[in-house]
Formats: sequence, structure tokens, C-alpha cells
Amino acid sequence: MTESQKLYTRMRLWEFPDQYVIEPTDGSPGSCLSINRVDASMNLIDEVPHCSGEPKTLTIFGVVGMLKLFAGSYLIVITECECVGSYLSHPFYKVTSLKIFPCDHSPKNTPAEQKKMETEFSALLKVSEKTPGLYFSYDVNITLSAQRLHELGDESRLLPLWRQAEPRFLWNNYMLEVLIDNKLDPFLLPIIQGNILILVLLENYHYCFQSFQAAVGKDIIDVTLIARRCTRRSGTRMWRRGADSDGYVANYVESEQIMKLNGFTASFVQVRGSIPLLWDQIVNLTYKPKFEIVRLEEAPRVVERHFLDLRKKYGNVIAVDLVNKHGGEGRLSEKFADAMQHVSGDDVRYLHFDFHQICGHVHFERLSILYDQIEDFLVKNGYLLLNEKGEKVEVQTGVVRSNCIDCLDRTNVTQSMIGRKMLEFQLKRLSVFDAEETISAHSNFDDSFKILWANHGDEISIQYSGTPALKGDFVRFGKRTVQGILNDGRNSLMRYYLNNFCDGTKQDAIDLLQGHYIVSASRDMTPTSQKGGIEAVASFRLAMSLVMTGLFFTMMSLRRVRYDHWNVLFSIMWASMSLAVAIVVKANGRVFCNRPSLHKPPR
Repeated sequence: MTESQKLYTRMRLWEFPDQYVIEPTDGSPGSCLSINRVDASMNLIDEVPHCSGEPKTLTIFGVVGMLKLFAGSYLIVITECECVGSYLSHPFYKVTSLKIFPCDHSPKNTPAEQKKMETEFSALLKVSEKTPGLYFSYDVNITLSAQRLHELGDESRLLPLWRQAEPRFLWNNYMLEVLIDNKLDPFLLPIIQGNILILVLLENYHYCFQSFQAAVGKDIIDVTLIARRCTRRSGTRMWRRGADSDGYVANYVESEQIMKLNGFTASFVQVRGSIPLLWDQIVNLTYKPKFEIVRLEEAPRVVERHFLDLRKKYGNVIAVDLVNKHGGEGRLSEKFADAMQHVSGDDVRYLHFDFHQICGHVHFERLSILYDQIEDFLVKNGYLLLNEKGEKVEVQTGVVRSNCIDCLDRTNVTQSMIGRKMLEFQLKRLSVFDAEETISAHSNFDDSFKILWANHGDEISIQYSGTPALKGDFVRFGKRTVQGILNDGRNSLMRYYLNNFCDGTKQDAIDLLQGHYIVSASRDMTPTSQKGGIEAVASFRLAMSLVMTGLFFTMMSLRRVRYDHWNVLFSIMWASMSLAVAIVVKANGRVFCNRPSLHKPPR
């Protein structure tokens, strides 16, 4: 990246009546960016214009991008961030606050229907301001793993960061398009969604928040754990399942574990993603909705596309399927295994490991059975190792792809086990550990490593399901605890509530921000068919109120039976009303849930 292409690290946003002006204030030479507040047109100006009044100003740390809706466009900027560590010796930052500025005056002359739609879209943008797990760097491309970054050619290294970026991990890819069209390289800040956690191991057995310190002899070990979430089929837990027809899967996350020691750098990558079949699990108020496999005849083609993409990016692949062997999960697993027969070979392996049957709810140490089955793959395909001069000593030639149903809880326990084994390989390779030595022999190191992976799993889970990961106590403490089991129960109930009553709106916000749904006046202003029947009046809150009212009057009538036998009839009437409403709600569960309204992904 040349000097002229460096990103502005600190800016001041001026709010003038007719325009926004973004002025670099980090000492970099460069022009100011003017954004018209009527039509969102952009141009570079030499200096901030003079104004008779006192315009509002705001310090910002990056421009996320622009989003076009009905009445105008919206500018999205980073108003707060914190430096949380370094990636390959370059600082990176976590976004802690976003702000959205409308680039239009109030749409006074627009039709009432368009005003209504604009208000709804604006409300979705407010939801998106709370998007968790956003990270960026001004100096290094964090969308690429260390190995892919090392393999960049000299010409590619000179390109602006947004042009080096891996599009599938570029969270603001769609929002940057307008700025790219206007050739505004110094303002084009690539952002990923995921998490980046640091573990620093030093002497003297001290440790502190998010910078864990322990001792392994006299060596200083720096471990970084990075999650990169794919945007191709992004969304919430129940509204994005399985794959699309191109083989892109829901909750696809690349996890990279980087270790730095005495000038050496080692990197190990593994991935997770939903079962690559066309399947859904639509919420309907039941605790565990049925799995629905769509167009089963296309399964071999979808699986082939998915694994072709993995082979191109990572080399050899071993797919570790952790779902149950029986029930609804078992049927999904069976169809997955059948489809894998068409792609399995020397470079692709499929392995089913029934996590719940083998490990139960407490015996997660039995994951050693799984490790014994994949150890040969891990040894053969290795990891990236760079020496003190930055030269490649070893490369990673394959990847472990893990999945359960959500690709959260069982998957994170499994990935943490694999990450631990690979880190031990690396430390033995660098003669820090003896042949039989393990991380668990160093209590501070062991505790810190567990916390690192537990936090990793929690953040990935929060982004997809809205709650921390289940089974996190095993990852965090190495065993199941009573408190952990109680936390799992609470988080399971919270997932149920969010899935049924909140995630539809959240899914709409994600689709709007990611460009999966593009606002079009010709489409969105077309009168939609009116909702009929129970869908027109469906309200879970109203239904619950009627049920509770019926139960209340039933109890009141029963208490008065001794005074008037007519109250028996009244109690039956009120109880029947409650039962009838409950039956209607159960029979039409999907209608009473919070559902996405903008975009249904093509299958």
C-alpha cells in the first residue's frame, strides 16, 4: 500500500445545512470529502467551507459506507472504536459505536406509502447500528489469513486495502460500492464481522483482562484467535440454515489461530458452516421446529459446489459432522453423507461423529476418540510456519470443516480441541515443549487458552443466535459445572424467545445492510396482496392476553361455584375460550412469529 493510498485514521465530520464534510485530522495530506445532503452526490474539496452559523462537528474513525433507500441515501460512520491488539504486528480496532446520517432533507413531497416504507427501512438501520463483532485495521488486510496474506504478490501488496480484501469476509462490501465508484481510496475502510482475541504468555504468572499473561519457561508466546464471518449467506439462527443453490452456507466462519514466538509465526485455519444441503427449520412457536429438506435431488450438486470452493481456497478438506445419528438431525446427516459420496476422494473426506451419543452432556474428554480419527489428516496437512526472516518453513495444505446443526456449541468445543492439539504441535516443533508435554501441564497457559476459545465461541454465537454459546463451561474450565448447565438452560430459553419473536426484524436489517435486499421503487411501491384470514389479525401478545384473561376468569368463576352453580357454566365458557385461542395459535404457529419481510434467498 503506497503512501497516497493510506487510510485516514481520524476525521472530523461537519454537518452543514446542505452538505456533510469529512475532514482528515490525522495529519495526512489530502482533500476533504463533501457529501450533498439532497442527492448524496460526492466530491473532493480542498478545505472546509465557511459558514455563518456554528455547524455541528463529530470526530469519526472511519467511513463504513453509504446505503440508498427511497427518499435518499444514508451515510454510516464509526464514532467510537478501541484498539484491542495487533495482527501480524499491525494494530487493529473493534467498532464500539456506529452512527447513521441521512443524506436527504425530510421527504415532504413523497407519497404517503413511500414515507411509510422509508420509516420502516430507517427503523431497520437503527437495528443495524447495534451490529456486534465488527473489526478493522488501517494498515493490514485482516480479511485474509496469514498464509494468504504471505502469498500476495508484490503488485497486490501495493493495492489499497479494499482491493486486497477477500469479498466474502468484507462485511461492508455492499456499502462501499458508492465510495468505490467515486474513487475515494483513503476513505475506503474494510471491516470484518467476527472476533479477534489475544493471548500473551510471559514470565512471572501475571494476567489481566483480554491480555492473559502466564509463563512457559522463559519464552514469550503471543496467541491470536480470529473469526471471519462470511457475508454470502449471513443471518440469524433460524432464518438462515443450510446452503443456497451456489453452495454458500449459513454461519460460515473461518477461525485462524496465530502463534508468535521468538520471531517465528505459526498459523492454523479451520472453518465451520451449516450442513451444505437445501434445508430449513422455520420457527412455529415449538421449541424445536422440524427440519425441512428442500429439493433433495439437488443435494449432490450443491455439496459438490460447496466443496469445490473449499478445495480451491484451502486444499484438502475433512468434513467432521457432529450431529445426532437419530431423529431429525439423523435424517439430515444421512442425506449429507449420501451426497458426500459423490465428492469424497483423496482430497475430500467425510467423518461422522455423534457428539451427543459419544460425549453425552458431560464427558467431553471423549473427543479424544475423534482426534484419533483425524490426527493423520492434521499431521499431513500441517500449518503455516514462518521463520525470523518471514520465510515459509511449512504451509497448511488442508482444512478441517466442522459442523453441528447450529455450528455453535458442539462445533466450538470440537474446534477448541483441534486448536489446542495444533498449538502443541507448533510448540514441540519450536522446541518449547518436550515430545510428551501438553498445554494442560502449564496451569496459567491452560486456563488462558480455555478462556480464549470460550470467548471466541461466545462472540460467534451471539452474532448468529443472540446468546453466548452453550457448553461454554467445558471450553472455559475443562469440565461441565452446575452453573454452566443452568446458564445453558437460560440461554436456550433466550434463544427460543429471540428466534420466535425478534430475529425476523434482525434478519431484515442484515439483508438490507449486506445488499441481499436492494430497495427498488418499482418493486417496493407495487401494492402487495392484502393479508387475509388469521394472518391479518395474528398477534401473539393479543393471543396470550386472551388466554390469560380466560384463565383468570375461569379461576374466579370456580371460586364462586359454592355461591352460584351457574359459575360452573361460566368457568367452562372461559376455559373453552382460552383453549380455543391456544389451539388456533398452535395450529398457526408460523403466522404468530416475527418473520422477515424483505428477502427470501433464492434456492
